[in-house]
Amino acid sequence: MAVATEAPVSEVILHLPLTDDQFAELCTNNPDLRFEYTCTGDLIIMPPTSSDTGERNASLTADFVIWNRSTGAGRVFDSSMGFILPNGAKRSPDVSWISHERWDALSDRERQGLARICPDFVLELRSPTDRLGSLQEKMQEYLDNGARLGWLIDPTDRVVYVYCPGKEMERFDAPIEISGEPVLPGFGLRLATAWPT
Repeated sequence: MAVATEAPVSEVILHLPLTDDQFAELCTNNPDLRFEYTCTGDLIIMPPTSSDTGERNASLTADFVIWNRSTGAGRVFDSSMGFILPNGAKRSPDVSWISHERWDALSDRERQGLARICPDFVLELRSPTDRLGSLQEKMQEYLDNGARLGWLIDPTDRVVYVYCPGKEMERFDAPIEISGEPVLPGFGLRLATAWPT
């Protein structure tokens, strides 16, 4: 007898005008949920990640932290960090990095809560509940707001999409490693931890 399985829960989108303070309060009062907010006033409520996605994300974040500790080049942030982009969107990349020069230029107030800056580098890890088109739009939004490099990793299809300002998006099928040069000096990400086993 076949066992019924539930389809993955997808994100919920509500058009709900919120101030920065209201959004911050919503996040604080609901720590078990993940929120993002678009520049057009759409509140995105995302389900918790699956155990597989959470493990992959932790491994990827660790790779960046190890590299950053050895170079001292900037600051690495995990998916719990939110940013207010120049267009007003509030986003939380799965992994992000900001150079010391740009981070140190922020005032204490700009660093509090959701930092008012677009990271130099962003990584989004596609989970089974994510629509590829939505993630690709988000990657373009990061570029439009100042990101210098973005990686969208799709573990299911073993594809990496690389985004750089002024260039066409590049697709790499089942790469062994991708380079972060010149934005992430000396960093190469081995994809073994991102792919399903």
